[in-house]
Amino acid sequence: MTVTSSTENSTRELGDVRVRYLVTRAALRAAKAVTEPGLEPQQRLATLMECHGTLHAARGPGIPLSFGEFRHALAGNLAALLPDGVDPLDLEGMLVVDRDGQVTEDAFDLDLEQQMLLHTLRKLDTTAGVVSDRELQSEIDQETAFTLLYKQGDQAVYEAGRSDLIRSPSGAVDDLCELRLPPLVADFYREIPYNSQFGGWWFPCPVCRWPMRIVLRKNSGALVGAVRCWHAPHADMGASYLFRPTTNTSVPELLPEPSPARPSGREAVLYPDFGDIPLAVPVAGHKAVSRGIWRYTTVPGLPELSLYDRLVDRGLKVKLWPGLDAYDLLVEAGPKRAKKVPFKVDVKDYTSAATLAKLIHAQDGDRGGAEWLVVPDYRARQVPLLSGVCEKYSMRVAAASEFGEMVCEKAGVSWT
Repeated sequence: MTVTSSTENSTRELGDVRVRYLVTRAALRAAKAVTEPGLEPQQRLATLMECHGTLHAARGPGIPLSFGEFRHALAGNLAALLPDGVDPLDLEGMLVVDRDGQVTEDAFDLDLEQQMLLHTLRKLDTTAGVVSDRELQSEIDQETAFTLLYKQGDQAVYEAGRSDLIRSPSGAVDDLCELRLPPLVADFYREIPYNSQFGGWWFPCPVCRWPMRIVLRKNSGALVGAVRCWHAPHADMGASYLFRPTTNTSVPELLPEPSPARPSGREAVLYPDFGDIPLAVPVAGHKAVSRGIWRYTTVPGLPELSLYDRLVDRGLKVKLWPGLDAYDLLVEAGPKRAKKVPFKVDVKDYTSAATLAKLIHAQDGDRGGAEWLVVPDYRARQVPLLSGVCEKYSMRVAAASEFGEMVCEKAGVSWT
């Protein structure tokens, strides 16, 4: 009988996380090199060869993959690049390049989520110092921005700065200068991404306000422009449009693609209002926050602020990011003139429920003291898996509308 120590299990787990990260990162960088316009052939080849080397480092010397096989695999199932014995988790069935020849949104998300998990494991495991590669940042943008806000030591400054990163992830440079952000945090606003531009124009997502992805595709022999939010749930809800490309200087105008009907009942309360069709905005004089901050501050921050606003509107007492972000929301609910029950909430929006579950394990629950994990309504299918994990740490899990309805009921008010 072989006895495996907890240290060996931890080391194996860290190793598997690193392999998944390296494979995803190699495939993502290679796909970007293949799809990014303007790269010289020698630059493209050099990047592909470097990524091929990274993949070999992840797979080990006994599991070779030829350069041609690597190139071919970029158009297929990401999990096929993993060595035997490593659980693919949510990499199974994942595509890195979509039918438009563009890097998929989910591949970007998984890369960032695995990076965050590996970064956390390295901080918690004193033996993890050997797990490093030059692609892995010591501090990712999102964590750095939080640290810079936190160092101000003022709750009001922290709330104002984080709210601005959520509500204003892009805009005119003159307007961005007016945001309530420390100078180093403001530096995370950068040029509009090249793959969100067409003819010197870009379009903000009606949900998150970040520059949407733009691709050109052939449809019945005609060239058509497609615009959709980089966050797939936003695009699926209706942030998806078409336009007719022109060779002159005219401003492109969007036509909405068919979108699902607005939900009824409790989920209608938090559902975004799409308003008017987005207008083209000039690239010149405008910037947007880095992708990491947008994806893991702006995107999950939207349901945080929406839940906060709706509960306050219904008369509940709610605090945002108490204790300089010990957790996301402190909700106090109960009948009038009775002692209120506190609900400490952390809001998470992860594409990969499995990666989030491993992150919860790595942190032994929520180190800030949250007792509830709330996911956006479009992640409601993750609740059963996450509930099984969080139960071990005395945490409960709910979709946002379910949570809102529950605390309103305890307060004796109507959610809907």
